[in-house]
Order: sequence, then structure tokens, then C-alpha cells
Amino acid sequence: MEMRQIKRALISVYHKDGIDKIATKLNMLGVEILSTGGTCDFIRDLGIPVTPVEDITSYPSILGGRVKTLHPKVFGGILSRRDNPDDQSQLIEYDIPAIDLVIVDLYPFEKYVESQAPHNQIIEKIDIGGISLIRAAAKNYQDVLIVACKELYGNLEAILENGNSTTLKQRMEFAAHAFNVSSHYDTSIFRYFSKEAALDVNLFKESINESIPLRYGENPHQNARFYGNPRQLPQQLHGKEISYNNLLDIEAAIELISDFQQPTIAILKHNNACGCATRDNLALAWKDALAADPVSAFGGVIAANRNIDKEVAAQMNNLFFEVVVAPSYDNDALEILKQKKNRIILVNTKELRTPVKFRSMMGGVLVQDRDSLCETDSNLKVVTKTAPSTKEVKDLLFANILVKHSKSNAIVLAKDSMLIASGIGQTSRVDALKQAIAKAQSFGFDLKGAVMASDAFFPFPDCAQIAHEHGIDTIIQPGGSVRDNESVEYCDNNQMAMVTTGIRHFKH
Repeated sequence: MEMRQIKRALISVYHKDGIDKIATKLNMLGVEILSTGGTCDFIRDLGIPVTPVEDITSYPSILGGRVKTLHPKVFGGILSRRDNPDDQSQLIEYDIPAIDLVIVDLYPFEKYVESQAPHNQIIEKIDIGGISLIRAAAKNYQDVLIVACKELYGNLEAILENGNSTTLKQRMEFAAHAFNVSSHYDTSIFRYFSKEAALDVNLFKESINESIPLRYGENPHQNARFYGNPRQLPQQLHGKEISYNNLLDIEAAIELISDFQQPTIAILKHNNACGCATRDNLALAWKDALAADPVSAFGGVIAANRNIDKEVAAQMNNLFFEVVVAPSYDNDALEILKQKKNRIILVNTKELRTPVKFRSMMGGVLVQDRDSLCETDSNLKVVTKTAPSTKEVKDLLFANILVKHSKSNAIVLAKDSMLIASGIGQTSRVDALKQAIAKAQSFGFDLKGAVMASDAFFPFPDCAQIAHEHGIDTIIQPGGSVRDNESVEYCDNNQMAMVTTGIRHFKH
């Protein structure tokens, strides 16, 4: 635990919050303070002795402030090795003061980008001297303590309460934080430049400084965190802490409900819809969404694309569910929904803006575009002699949205803009269809007049045959099988209607 005494400190910060306490404490400990520009004025106004850096370098701040600390007398004082005789003799030879503590933060580049400031202003927020000071001090952590962001001021204050000496362990910990600051900063700059220059680069660079702990992962024995900006999550109005599984279901619910334009409610379980209906109002949508599978709805996640009023909330309150997410709620609706203290109530007013999705894989990362396609009637190609009616087209598009958001292999059965049943996550499409039919029958639904949606093509006509045998005569699927003609032929021979979209929606 090699101790180093702080005799001289360099302070050059953009954010002045908290510097008054630190500068006061350093002065009380007899530490000489060097500083630049506005920071120097700030410390001087506190009545604390401070030496301007230009008094050391004999150069003023030049080029509009672009160059202030980039000088051998500054970096020599930081990088000199205290146990290296040659370094120490050169400090004497060139009259370079050793610097033992560096407190620097960086220009707020990310905030300027987020504010959509003009390009020339953003460029001026690319820190040069600050980032160089951070890297130099962190490199020489053996002798120098680096404080690279205001979030660490409290840690520094705790150290100074015990005097003006630091341990090797403390210096290394601060250096690790410093390199995180510098790497995150450079990643942000690269992200901005690559976007502005429209670079086509096969690189994966992400740096996320914010995170929140989660109760646990998919199971209680697994640790978990959410890495990202918590403010981008739906606003939580009530309920217990959101879990790992909650977040997965919440994203799936928002992605699904966002594809519907008319008043719709969906109920999800394990990322898949177990109930969904589109109606003239949410009260009717809730009634029919729940009817699809009231058993699976227990403990599920509810998503609505319209304001939830008192009537809908009262109906929902009869069911135990984990999460509800909607664009807004009436006050009296909230009073009802908050009767369960652990019920998570979320407001979703943001679009899912992330254009790509990540997944860890074999020590690496899979990256793909978000599946943002949502078919309309203009995407439908009638491939059979019998064409679907206007009502059937409406049901086909409704079912196609649901199958898009269901785990493959997936089959969705729908009728009158209502989910009747689905078969999900099966190893064959026939099994998925059989699962959906059995489920629909178990809840007493009449499949005659229902439509069927498949997330991928039919390699054989068996699904068309099974559907027809149970009264389902209208089908939507991507098409593209070398045996498409066999399914089409079966449909034509049995007066069935089939449309293809040309778009597959696998979800693994």
C-alpha cells in the first residue's frame, strides 16, 4: 500500500459543482492549486490561492481556448515517475512542478449532440486538453490521483478527510474510472462522426455508463442489470421494482401494441400474446382480449394503445396481472389500478427508436435491424382462385401482426379482429397449428370463419388441409416455398383463400 502525498493539484473543470468544497479542503491541507480559465477565476473568487497554468507554461490560453494545458511543463509534471532518478533530474533541469492530483472533467459532447446543436458547436465540445490530462494522470496512477468526473468528487472528499495522502489501491481505482470516462467519450464521438459521415463500417462499439440493478435475472439465482438510460424506459407510476422478465415482457408488449392503429388491448405472457382484440373502444377490446385465454392472462402483462378510463380499469382490476402499460390513464382509473400495491403501472409515450437489436452470442454479439415492417392490404398477393372478403382481409392483417410478434414456429388463428388462439415456439408448423386448434377448442371457440396466419411459408399442404378440416378457409403466409403450388392447389380444390406477403417474420 504505497502512499503518495498530494502536494500540488491541477483543477480544470467544465462543471464547477462541488469544486468549492474540494478546493477549500485542499487549501486547508496546504496543497498548492494550479488551474485554468474559468476554473481559476472560480477558485480565486472563493478566496483561495490559485496559480494560473499560464504562469507555469509562460503561454496564455490560445486558439479560442483550444490550447490551454497542452505543454511539457504540465504533462511532464503529471507523467514524471517519482522513483525514476532521470525523470526527477529532468523536472529540476526544466523547472517542471510535479503534479500529484488532477481533477478534470470533459466538455459535455453527448449533451450537445442530444440537443441537436449546430455541427460547429458540437465540434468545439470535443475535448482535447481534458482527455489528454485524464489519460496522462491515469497512466501514471503509481504516483498521481486522477479524478475524471464530478460523480467521483464525493470519493475524493472522503479521502481528503483523512489527510492529503493516497494509497496505490485508491489511485488505481480512480485510474480505472478515468479510462472508462475516456473510452466512453471517444465512443460517443465516433458514433456521432460515423453517423454524420454515413460510414459503412463493420464495427460494434457501444458504451453505456448508466445502469440500474434488477431484482434478479430470469431466475432468482441469476444476477441482472439493465444497462441504458433509465429515462428512456416507460414512466412508472406505481408498483414494485421492475424485474428482468418484466422488462422483456414490457418491450414485447410495446412492440406489439405499437403496430395497431385502432383501439386495441393485448395481454402477453412470456413475450407472446395470449389475448388481443381490436374494437371501437377499449372496454370491448378488454372483454374480448381476456376471453381468448383467461387462464394464461393470470399474472400477465397488459398493453393498451389508448387512454385507460375508469370503466376499463374496473374490469381489469378483477384480474391479477403484473404490469399494465398505456399512453395515459384517467385519475379515477389510476385509483382503481393502484389498489394492488405491487402492480406495475407504466406510461408509454415514446416510440421504440432503437433501429437495431443486440443479443450476446458465443462470446460475441449478434446485431440485426429491428423488425419494423407491418404489412397492409397493398402487400397482399392473392394466390388462389378464391379471394378473401374485405372482412377477411381485415382479420388477416390483424392475425399477421400477432404472428409477427410470436415466437417461431408460430400459427395464429383470429376471427372478428380477435385472437382466437395461437401455437407458438413449436418445432414444426403442423404442431403449432394443432396446438392453436386444441387451445381454441378448449375455450369453446367456433373456428368456422376464422383466419390463419403463419410466420413462415408452408413446405407442404398439410397445414392448409388441417385448417380446412376445422373450418378455417382463409390463410395469410409469406410464401416462398418451392412447394407453394401444392398448398395453393389444395386451397383451390377446397374453395379456400390464400394470400402471401413476401415477408417472413421469424422471431427466435
